[in-house]
Amino acid sequence: MTAESAVTTCYRHPKVESYVRCIRCDRYICPDCMREAAVGHQCVECVKEGARSVRQARTAFGGRISSVPLVTYVLMGLNLVAYLAELVRSSVVDRFGMLGAGLVGTDGVHYSWVYPYGSDYHPEGLVDGEWYRLLTGAFLHMPPDQGIGVVHIVLNMASLWTIGRVVESQLGRARYLALYLLSALGGSVLVLLIAPDHLTVGASGAVFGLGAAYYVMGRRLGYDMAGINRHITGLLLWLVISAWATSWQGHLGGLLTGGAVTLAYAYAPRERRTLVQAVACVALLALLVVLTWAKVSGLSEGAA
Repeated sequence: MTAESAVTTCYRHPKVESYVRCIRCDRYICPDCMREAAVGHQCVECVKEGARSVRQARTAFGGRISSVPLVTYVLMGLNLVAYLAELVRSSVVDRFGMLGAGLVGTDGVHYSWVYPYGSDYHPEGLVDGEWYRLLTGAFLHMPPDQGIGVVHIVLNMASLWTIGRVVESQLGRARYLALYLLSALGGSVLVLLIAPDHLTVGASGAVFGLGAAYYVMGRRLGYDMAGINRHITGLLLWLVISAWATSWQGHLGGLLTGGAVTLAYAYAPRERRTLVQAVACVALLALLVVLTWAKVSGLSEGAA
């Protein structure tokens, strides 16, 4: 055998001499392709294949473990961008805030649903097919010159930052996002059922849903409830204050919805946990849609 034929090269870099083999596939690898293993070295492809075969760590609720609360950051960003849009164009609140049934006059002025419904008015809100308001209203907040002003978004974003990161780390991103959106939707639906002619905005319903989740998770995992109870007491106090400051219906709806979702997350049987959790979320979504449809249909018939 000649010296030239005895030269071996890396399978990924044919021009680089190599005399080390991957312990899994037995192919020659150069220093750039070597990855240390318990014994010897592995090639890049074998390392990737091994990583795919390793079962990913999960939280107690079935979510993937992540150290970065990405969904919380994105949700806060969307709320802040929406608030900036309000500052630039105040009509954004009227156009996208949660409203079950309202009227717009020929003069462009918004009226309550209790005003006479005739040729001088046309309906707006969910009764006019604007179902997107159920969610868009949850990303808007009171303008600086109305109600409690900028304090509204400050309190909601502070609560989202404080509680949201903890809940996301336990549930995982997908379950956390489903919880947030369903809580926001639940808050809007209760507003529709109780006060359909009130224009409401705010992430409070979703935040209260996260608060309920925080409490249920703490009970399920056996945490020291002292610190958790302080957070929940603050949320409940805000629920009472909101009776005159903002929309208590939205807060209560989010609280109840978030609690229901998290109970399904926390007590789903381990064997079919993901399936049970998904079915529970879909069933709750269907219930909210049916309640919305029934209320909107009743309002439309009443105006006919």
